[in-house]
Amino acid sequence: MVEDEEDTTSLLILLLGAYGCKIEHATDGRQAQHMIDTIAPPNLILLDIMLPHLSGLELLPYIRQKAVWHNVPVIMLTADSDEHTVKQALAAGANDYLVKPFHSHTLTARINRFLKPPASHGSL
Repeated sequence: MVEDEEDTTSLLILLLGAYGCKIEHATDGRQAQHMIDTIAPPNLILLDIMLPHLSGLELLPYIRQKAVWHNVPVIMLTADSDEHTVKQALAAGANDYLVKPFHSHTLTARINRFLKPPASHGSL
């Protein structure tokens, strides 16, 4: 997860915790880039666009160029609702795009496309 807003981060940790996921979190683009270079790829990436140092749009090609990270699903999670930005993110390799503020059920439905839903909760 690459997110710089504390409130959004807390909500995402709560939602992803239901999946039993180990959550790796970067608060800016440089930290995310370092993680891409040093850790095993995750099952899913939630990526903000408006980040300090490197934007999510700058990170997407970097993710897609790394052989072991190339096929990791990326959901853009951002306040930027501009149609051009949505098209740009999808063209750069994002698998989905969700605009903040979002409803938790909408996010979990999108996550369920890429991860197995939690057994105890079904599809959140």
